Amino acid sequence: MSSETITHVVVPGTFDPVTLGHIDVIRRTRRLFPRVTVAVAASANKNGRGTTFSLEERVEMIREALVCEGLPDDIEVAPFTGLLVSFAKELGAGGVVKGLRAMTDFEYELQQADLNSHLSPDLESVFVMSNPQYGYVSSSIVREIASMGSDVSTLVPANVNERLLARYGR
Repeated sequence: MSSETITHVVVPGTFDPVTLGHIDVIRRTRRLFPRVTVAVAASANKNGRGTTFSLEERVEMIREALVCEGLPDDIEVAPFTGLLVSFAKELGAGGVVKGLRAMTDFEYELQQADLNSHLSPDLESVFVMSNPQYGYVSSSIVREIASMGSDVSTLVPANVNERLLARYGR
């Protein structure tokens, strides 16, 4: 195991769409590490049906949301396909940061961290606890609420709310 200081981490996810909970984790991660890359997974077969927004749309929404929410402009956003550990290695990142909302997140993310450790022993897993304000917010909940015509403006950045309104109408 390396004793080098980690200066670059990735915050991976599907971000379909990015929520204020995601933005909170990204903001807090940037406070901990000088270089952060938001890694947007292609996830073509997510839940057996694919994503609501294309990979390009999700990357664009995150970039806009980071500006909209006043985050530092040095946070990178990059799409990826394939294994997260390969992408992190390609970027030279020393860690993966994941937000945790509940015990169910922990169980899933611990399995993923164990697998990542097996595949890439030098890649550290770091967990950031969700702000209780966003503990119930997930992309799937946001999509479901928006698809039923209800207001999600307190759950997502303004630019994402506009995209959801355009997608699902009101």
